[in-house]
Amino acid sequence: MARPALDRPLRVIQWTTGNIGRRSLHAILARPDLELAGVFAHGADKVGIDAADLCGWPEPTGVLATDDVAALAALGADACCYNPLWPSIDHLVVLLENGVNVCTSAAWITGGKQSPEDLDRIRRACAAGGSSIFGSGAHPGMTNLVGMVLSGSCERVDEIRITESVDCSTYESAGTQTAMGFSQDPATPGLAESVRRESEVFAESAAMMADALGVTLDRMTFDVEFTAATGDSDLGFMTIPAGTVAGVMGYHRGWVGERNVVSVGFNWTMGQHVVPPKPLAHGHVIQVFGVPNMRTVIHCLPPRDWTEGFMDLGMIYTAMPVTNAVPHVVAAPPGIVTLADLPPITGRANV
Repeated sequence: MARPALDRPLRVIQWTTGNIGRRSLHAILARPDLELAGVFAHGADKVGIDAADLCGWPEPTGVLATDDVAALAALGADACCYNPLWPSIDHLVVLLENGVNVCTSAAWITGGKQSPEDLDRIRRACAAGGSSIFGSGAHPGMTNLVGMVLSGSCERVDEIRITESVDCSTYESAGTQTAMGFSQDPATPGLAESVRRESEVFAESAAMMADALGVTLDRMTFDVEFTAATGDSDLGFMTIPAGTVAGVMGYHRGWVGERNVVSVGFNWTMGQHVVPPKPLAHGHVIQVFGVPNMRTVIHCLPPRDWTEGFMDLGMIYTAMPVTNAVPHVVAAPPGIVTLADLPPITGRANV
């Protein structure tokens, strides 16, 4: 299916301008088919600042960041690129009820980790506003799409398995990393369950892939293995002391009977003193087991003229599957839509 034909630029709100949001904001300003309508500021220090100054755009935009949710929802925007760390159901409902389609990287693929009450609120808001909500990113998100596409080459699919296999030391978010177990005692009571909850969006993406494969899962499981550091590592934004968690390998697995048909997980390390259970692939390993077996590894690499940090590349990789989806999500029917519902999402040619 071709990119939706537009007779005008789509008006888009950028929600937050952190690591991911500022890359999304920069991309919105660069696209002729999108027009920046508003910017939500998470911190009071950003209120009243021009969007250009929040994302490194070379000239003023005239769009000033605000924390007035009602004012943003009333702008009549077509869509919102919604990039906070965690979603707020209250904010999502306000946007969707006002007809603003939401494209998000904030721990959302199907909404399956939300409570039944909150998921019902989202569905009712979509119906009231005639709007859609879509979630994606690098992983989960783009990796799941590649796995589903690879499965199309198989006569028989036994399992799709996706692993983010990377050193996370450049991802400077101490709160996120600690919640995922890093720098904690491996014997901490409830640590495995904490990591399961923090990474539950991966389970959503596994269920989405199973649905695309035409199967109904009987259950989801989670397994995780922690590896302790053999020495101290000072990463600047946090430390990984010897004996604490420096490696986390876990999978959310979907089952039909006794068959594991979808697995989505991670093999993550932090610091210089850790040997993970499996060697790092320094990318996303996507495998389809069946007839034939298929395997690919996605590496996120800098162009020759790249002068920014490696973390910035990862943030672009996370933001763009969401930002580039805006025209397709605006054209989609109201409700919760996933990668399995939309045509292939592409970037724009640099011509």
